[in-house]
Amino acid sequence: MKFRPCIDLHQGKVKQIVGATLSDNGGVRTNFESVHDSAYYAKLYRKDRLRGGHVIMLGPGNEEAAERALAAYPGGLQVGGGINCDNARQWLEAGASQVILTSCIFSGGELKQDQLDKIFSSAGRDKLVLDLSCRLRDGKYFIVTDRWQKFTNCEVNAATLERLAAYCSEFLIHAVDVEGKQAGIDTELIKIMAENSPITAVYAGGISSLADIDLIGRIGQGRIDYTVGSALDIFGGKLKYSDVLKGKK
Repeated sequence: MKFRPCIDLHQGKVKQIVGATLSDNGGVRTNFESVHDSAYYAKLYRKDRLRGGHVIMLGPGNEEAAERALAAYPGGLQVGGGINCDNARQWLEAGASQVILTSCIFSGGELKQDQLDKIFSSAGRDKLVLDLSCRLRDGKYFIVTDRWQKFTNCEVNAATLERLAAYCSEFLIHAVDVEGKQAGIDTELIKIMAENSPITAVYAGGISSLADIDLIGRIGQGRIDYTVGSALDIFGGKLKYSDVLKGKK
C-alpha cells in the first residue's frame, strides 16, 4: 500500500473540489484554491520521492499547468483529463510516466473497444492507466465520465476489472460520491477493488484521517494504494502531509 500524491487542476489553478459538483453550468464547489502553481507541488513530490501521483485536468484550460508539473518532475507523474488517441504520445513525450484514460474509451455510455485497442497499440500497456471512477446507482458502482456527470453501463465488478486489466498497468478509481467531502471512505468499493483487481489499483475519495488510511490498509488487504486531496494541510485541510509521508511504504 502506497501513498500517491495528486495535483488537481481546474481553470489553470491547483484546486480541491467536491467531485460530484463538477458540471458544465459552472456551479462547482471548491474546497481549496492554492496560491502555488502546479510545478510547486510537483517539485515537492519529487523531493519526497513520491512516484505514481496523478495530475488531473478537470476541464479545459489546464494544459499549460499540467505541462509545468510534468516538466518539474519528468517521469514521476501520471496525467489525465482529455487524453485521447491523438494526444497520448504528446503527453508521454512531455514527461508523463503514464497517461490516464476515461472519456476517450468510454463514450455514449459504453466502452469503445476500438478506441481502447487503438491507444493500447500506440502507447503500450505499461504506459496506460484506466480511470474507472464510479458512482452508486441501484446499489452498484458504475463508471462515470465527462467530469463524473455521465453514467456508463460499465459496472465496476470482477468481470470488468479482469477484462480491462489486460490493457493497462493500473487502475485509478475515485469514489465520486464521497470525493472531496472528507466524510469517510467508501469501504464497499475498496473491498471490491481489493478482492477483484488483478493489477495495482489506486483508491481516492473521502479520506480525512490517518485512521481512514489504516482502514484502507485493512479492508484493502494491503493491496490498494491511495491518494489524499482536500484533507491534507498542503491543500487547506487538517491532515498533515508530513504524517502521511511518514506512513508511506
